[in-house]
Amino acid sequence: MPLGSRPGPAGPSPQLRELKETVRTLLGLDEDTAVVIRQLACTEPGCPPLETVVAVLPMEGEARRWTLHRPADQITEDDLRVAVLAPEPPDNRVSTARLGD
Repeated sequence: MPLGSRPGPAGPSPQLRELKETVRTLLGLDEDTAVVIRQLACTEPGCPPLETVVAVLPMEGEARRWTLHRPADQITEDDLRVAVLAPEPPDNRVSTARLGD
């Protein structure tokens, strides 16, 4: 079997790669800091069916996480800017961005 042709999960979509790069640029992150973006089903009352979680996992220091209450394919650079550049909450780890309905 040729290298690179193994069956398995597909890589991240171009849109998710773009969202990750936008987060990396907005926060001035280096390549050693992991940026993880996952789209999840939201089961809370009044929450849209899908939400997107953005996590930044540095090699050293605190991890940070933001929840955007909409599917990943509806998130814009402006949405990310509002979420990740907002003042951090008191616990300094988790912030939630509710974006326009």
